[in-house]
Amino acid sequence: MLESRLLRLIADRSKNLGPLVVVGPGDDCAALRAGPDSALPANLLITVDQLIQGRHFTPDTPLNAVAHKAIARSVSDIAAMAGTPVWSLATGALPPSMTDSDADALFHAMHAIARSFDCPLVGGDLASLPAGAPMVLTVTIAGTPHPTRGPVLRSTAIVGDAVFVTGSIGGSFTSGRHLTFEPMHLQAVALADAMGSRLHSMIDISDGLGRDAGRIGEASEVCLRIVASEIPLHPDAAGRGPLACAGDGEDYQLLFTALDDGSCPAELPGGVRVTKIGRVERREKSAPACVIIDDKGRAHDASALGWDHA
Repeated sequence: MLESRLLRLIADRSKNLGPLVVVGPGDDCAALRAGPDSALPANLLITVDQLIQGRHFTPDTPLNAVAHKAIARSVSDIAAMAGTPVWSLATGALPPSMTDSDADALFHAMHAIARSFDCPLVGGDLASLPAGAPMVLTVTIAGTPHPTRGPVLRSTAIVGDAVFVTGSIGGSFTSGRHLTFEPMHLQAVALADAMGSRLHSMIDISDGLGRDAGRIGEASEVCLRIVASEIPLHPDAAGRGPLACAGDGEDYQLLFTALDDGSCPAELPGGVRVTKIGRVERREKSAPACVIIDDKGRAHDASALGWDHA
């Protein structure tokens, strides 16, 4: 079963989870009310992600790079909803070949990296694996929603919105940049500060620009129409076209839709550029949730362009 199909089934079966669950499965984070007396619709974001040796990193990847990616992936999910990370939990399933000193170095690095994102590790769990099994790290991060905008969802894109992307995409995995990327949490908060309710929907690009744009389109029941020539390509992707780069994944940039009224900042903290790459259109039944228009004007269904666990 494909990951996307299974996730859809999980979301479909996760309705009516109680009055404290504002957003359940189907977005980058769950959005919760931490208690029945909360005056806010949602005051807690929580996400979990795993990092598997052989899938997300190789056995010879330096431990500090493994630690960085394990923490940063979940911080990126908090960023996708314009939240601020506040604490983290981590579990490690470690192979018997890992020495005590290596295990200590790994979790020392995870501790330091979590602190650098202002979401200190407050607990976790360890387990040993049988010989030959790959190492698996799981990181849960909680965050607070933006204090005025609230959580930015995938399901609230509006026909007529412009489609924007931060930074540039392509070549992240093949170049090794997927191990060192900086999540866009500070930039996401600045974006919500600047745009407020005009910022309508957002996602982080982890599985590919095409697939993740399709997730916004599907959740919002619209079509994201992206112009290939407008997609900003990273120098790591030199020689590869925008359609190929749209399926790369591991970019961890922000893809968002917002009112097209000139209020979107051209640049965010850290010198991160913002580029308009398309528009949100009405979607006919059974039509693609994202199309990319090439330089000959042909529309390519991009909603499945990217990574999907088989």
